[in-house]
Amino acid sequence: MSITDRIPALRGSGSRRAVDKVEQLRDENRRLLTITHRAGDHVALLERDLTEARAHQAAAEELVVQLQADVDDRTKERDQLAAENTRLRAELANRDAVTVPPMERDTSNGADQATAPIDVRSLREAAAAGLLSPVIRISAKGASADPGLPPAA
Repeated sequence: MSITDRIPALRGSGSRRAVDKVEQLRDENRRLLTITHRAGDHVALLERDLTEARAHQAAAEELVVQLQADVDDRTKERDQLAAENTRLRAELANRDAVTVPPMERDTSNGADQATAPIDVRSLREAAAAGLLSPVIRISAKGASADPGLPPAA
């Protein structure tokens, strides 16, 4: 005789039976343990990935430091070459410079007189300075030296 036969309160139908409830709890326990083991495995995989990521980050940071040092070296070298280039260009310009003493022009010949600068003034300024000559009218019949006289006939 089983325990459920002796105690009628333990007898029930379907999900109310104690034996069934124990089995349900054991199934629930197995399911939860499986979920826990899967979660543990997943956490272990994530921790491994984190370790690998940190290793990659350390390698990348080391590479960045090396590249920055290379950039600094190249910048220093570029500045030195630019300075040397400037110095050599100046040296080349000084070496090839044409240095001729100013020429003395012989102006003793009358035909070879030095020219004077061209006087550039407006007509009003030239008239005020008295630099304009009287106007001569020219006609087909003749010309007159005096603008007030009629043309020659």
